[in-house]
Amino acid sequence: MTELSIPEYDSATTVRSVEVEIDAPASVVWEVLTDLDNYPNWNPFCIAVESTLEIGAPVNMTLTDYSGATETFPYTEYVCAVVPERLLSWELRPTEISAQAARRDQVIEPIDENRCRYYSTDAFLGEEAHQIMADSGVWVKRAFDDTAVALKKRSEALHAERTLGSPTA
Repeated sequence: MTELSIPEYDSATTVRSVEVEIDAPASVVWEVLTDLDNYPNWNPFCIAVESTLEIGAPVNMTLTDYSGATETFPYTEYVCAVVPERLLSWELRPTEISAQAARRDQVIEPIDENRCRYYSTDAFLGEEAHQIMADSGVWVKRAFDDTAVALKKRSEALHAERTLGSPTA
């Protein structure tokens, strides 16, 4: 099994989604995570995304504003780790304009041939990490929890369709 290279982060500035057990192979979950064109069909938080998913490539997202507003907003991060069927990560890099930095890791842990676990983390980094966590940690947690549950539902439906011939949700 491939060893995942995920840095250790300060738990006080890291959001972790719920961990969901998915009744589908890791390969199906990976397929759903990397099928960016279909995000609007299942992902309540990231409703549009464009990327090649190559290391260093931009991940241009349209995100639902979970902070309470009713609008969406654009957001760009950069791919920093890809381990097929195990890990997909992107990061916000500090710039001259903003010192904000973060890294999102989406982790798939195989249980057996037809089941796996999924969770994601978002580590806020740099000088502004504690303030960002205070300002947005609660809504980021809710957004990532909703995404994990939706990923489970979509992956299980796709797997069921392929193995049992039932329609996808």
